[in-house]
Amino acid sequence: MKQEEINRCQIQEWYPEFKTVSIKTIIHELPESFVHYLTEDSEPFLLPQSVSNDDAFPNRIHNPEDKEDYEVSEGSEDESEQPSPPPSFPELELNIKESIKSLGGAVFPKLNWSSPKDTAWISPTGNLKCTSFSDIALLLRSSDSLVHDLCHAYDSCNDKTLSRPSHFYLALRKWYPSLRPDMEFRCFVRDQQLLGISQREVTGFYPTLLDKKNELKELIEDFFFDNIQERFKSNNYTLDVYVTNEKTVKLIDFNPWAAFTLPLLFSWEELEQSQVAEDVEFRIVDSQCSVLPGLKTAVPYDYIDMSSGSGWDQFLRNADQELQQQQIRFPEAGA
Repeated sequence: MKQEEINRCQIQEWYPEFKTVSIKTIIHELPESFVHYLTEDSEPFLLPQSVSNDDAFPNRIHNPEDKEDYEVSEGSEDESEQPSPPPSFPELELNIKESIKSLGGAVFPKLNWSSPKDTAWISPTGNLKCTSFSDIALLLRSSDSLVHDLCHAYDSCNDKTLSRPSHFYLALRKWYPSLRPDMEFRCFVRDQQLLGISQREVTGFYPTLLDKKNELKELIEDFFFDNIQERFKSNNYTLDVYVTNEKTVKLIDFNPWAAFTLPLLFSWEELEQSQVAEDVEFRIVDSQCSVLPGLKTAVPYDYIDMSSGSGWDQFLRNADQELQQQQIRFPEAGA
């Protein structure tokens, strides 16, 4: 993997070329002061001081039991005990507020490569829907998945010369409340040839996909050949697409051809070794038994490291061994 291949997958790089076939997005370059805010380790958790009165969150996110740790008693003259003032980014906030308005009042955010999917639970809506600057700051500041963008984007590059991008960007993407998780798919491209297509949301079984499988496959293949192939300059990559109710395919994202991009219903080994064939393989979760981990752990499958030797790999091995031992000890339980 080369740096240039990683860089091509940044949304500010590919979106201008493909915006006619993607969802509406407005991109802001982030000031370095805001990037520092996202990476600093500070307690209590301070949200930016808002220049408007329409944000729903208080500036401080803290545990009420820790109140005495930062609250200064009346009459104290020790300035070192005064709580730190909340950060403020008035120009960025105003620009973002205007963008949210122009995108219909609600957006979901992402940085150069990643969105803060791991912090959707912290939002009042339980998803990535944001209607204010504070909504966005809360998701970004709380996210562990964004640490990859901020600190480790080039770690897997064999020609690594950079520790991080020279500039970071915030992409505000129009929020569509009617989007269905079963209609998003990941496509795998090697040597500019489409090898396979996988259902994107692999933590759920959607019976309606069984009847639509051939039609969806044809729609996505046509979209790739007409709009993506040879236009995206990397030879090896993945892309995520969404199929609308009107049977229109929309480009969601590009991802590097690398181990940190999940192969979902494929494996990287078989993708690397597979031969280009006329018939692209299209995989979906075809039964409840084929559902992959995610919902039961409350962790999105995208953020579970299932590689050999990982913590989750060992956990599942131990769980499987324990289940087998229980079946040996109590064979009637498995009847």
